[in-house]
Amino acid sequence: MQSMAGMQTQTRNIRRRSTARGKKWVVQPACDSCEQLAGSLKVSPLFAQVLINRGIETRSRASAFLNPKLADLISPEEMPGMQKAVGKISSAIKDGQKITIYGDYDVDGITGVAILSQLLELLDADVDFYIPHRIREGYGVNEDAVRSLAENGTNLLVTTDCGISAIDSVLAAGQLGIETVITDHHQPDDTLPQAAAIVHPALDKSYANQDSAGAMVAFKLAWALAIHFNSGPRLDDRFRRFMLDATSLAAMGTIADIMDLRGENRILTSYGLKSLGECSLPGIRALIENAGLDGKGLDSYHIGFRLAPMLNAAGRMGHARLAVELLNSTSTTRAIQIARYLKEQNAQRRKYERKISKHAMRTITEKQLDHPDNQTIVLANEKWHAGVIGVVASRIVDRFYRPTIIINSDTTVCHGSARSIPDFDILKAIKSCRKWLTGFGGHEMAAGISIARENIPEFSAEFEAYAQQNLASHNTTARLHIDSFAALNQLKMPVVTELSRLGPFGTGNPRPVFATKGLRLAASPRRVGSRGEHLQFAVSDNTASIRCIGFGLGKYEKKLVEKDFFDLAYEPAINNFNASSSVQLVVSDIRFE
Repeated sequence: MQSMAGMQTQTRNIRRRSTARGKKWVVQPACDSCEQLAGSLKVSPLFAQVLINRGIETRSRASAFLNPKLADLISPEEMPGMQKAVGKISSAIKDGQKITIYGDYDVDGITGVAILSQLLELLDADVDFYIPHRIREGYGVNEDAVRSLAENGTNLLVTTDCGISAIDSVLAAGQLGIETVITDHHQPDDTLPQAAAIVHPALDKSYANQDSAGAMVAFKLAWALAIHFNSGPRLDDRFRRFMLDATSLAAMGTIADIMDLRGENRILTSYGLKSLGECSLPGIRALIENAGLDGKGLDSYHIGFRLAPMLNAAGRMGHARLAVELLNSTSTTRAIQIARYLKEQNAQRRKYERKISKHAMRTITEKQLDHPDNQTIVLANEKWHAGVIGVVASRIVDRFYRPTIIINSDTTVCHGSARSIPDFDILKAIKSCRKWLTGFGGHEMAAGISIARENIPEFSAEFEAYAQQNLASHNTTARLHIDSFAALNQLKMPVVTELSRLGPFGTGNPRPVFATKGLRLAASPRRVGSRGEHLQFAVSDNTASIRCIGFGLGKYEKKLVEKDFFDLAYEPAINNFNASSSVQLVVSDIRFE
């Protein structure tokens, strides 16, 4: 068996996750047209089956999916509200007005702010940016910030990744002489802010990319402004260089915000990832270097689990303004200083996260919140760091597979982060309990709330009651979606290498998962990792033998030895170790029955 270092090398592109017991396997049925599509594309049947599972059943659609083109991006002027926004911003630039970009403190907001502020600087605009403090100010446009910006001379406020629910704050801005242009992608309410312009994909249900990230919306606005100020029909060199870097920034925001990676988002992230390693921004180069990467072959894993956490650490542990400074920096020395600091902050964030997650999960067990009759989990504690409760909520959903809200309750008005499971719109659920809240916003799968401490019990009860009525009990059983059953001899090196063409992977386009029945051990299992939490072993069927790594499966060593046969679900990967390459299976689940 290979060393732990070798195991870590080969799995760098696949998220490590503990296997949750009790998962229901959902295996896609074999398709009769699979062989025909495989022959037409000259690919393996497994590759063709994955395409069909993604709804790609013809050669033309497969060609478009596998060969994304920038020319197929939706024109920026098609984005709802774009014409008004461009007119308002261009007038402000020509009149020498001060423009402030106001963004959220997560990666989506940070990259959106960086895109718009860099473009406006390129246009010699009087521009600044503002990021609210995650803990002291919370999410969205707040009135105190608006008043401060007015005192500092802001004439036009341009939001990114926020603002669609800021009715009172936009009204206050107008009373203070500030006009507002909103760019956002969060779910709008029935009543919209009285802004000079609102750029939002959901304002026109016919718009083709309803899953645009906040950074994508900012990217489209920057693109539209570049076209408006360009001297000819084709973007000149300065705008082309900017748009190349902006593609990388928008791709980071799209991936980090867990947007659906199909359609236009796939085109953007594909090109953004390709250009990321060649990005001219010193901050991006410093970020990549301090994440221990060389800039080559970067994919969605590197964004989601290496680069984005470092950017997010700025807002979680301190102030996200520093992350924008990093992305906007023109100084290599300053960029390296900030990147090193964010790396340290991210390490500190992980320590907090592990401690709080352990405490929260122990509390859930002690209070029996994981009882089968419970559909949700709502927990509050005054000692839980507000900057990491969103990550903790995600960990709890992974473990207990229930809609979860984690609240930091150390102040009179508390802040909470919500995470959901498929088929349960957590924002809609929160809206149904809005009488107990002082504020909320978000998506179907993730949201944030503000709540008076004394209202937490009533809110929790009403939130649970809503779930009891709207979430069937069988939906709280974790499901593992499997693309196909496979024999081990189908997983040869060319096939596994070929599967990487399906990336970038993420929501809507997950990594292919296959399963094999009736396997037996081909070599004794060995526990690895600092605490023996992982398991290395080899399996065999009647066709071939392959090595496996099971993250978080160390405790199943004895059971594997005791059982003659078992079924395995896995993600095939290429193991590059000691100048040689081989196929290895990254285990998703084991069935012993």
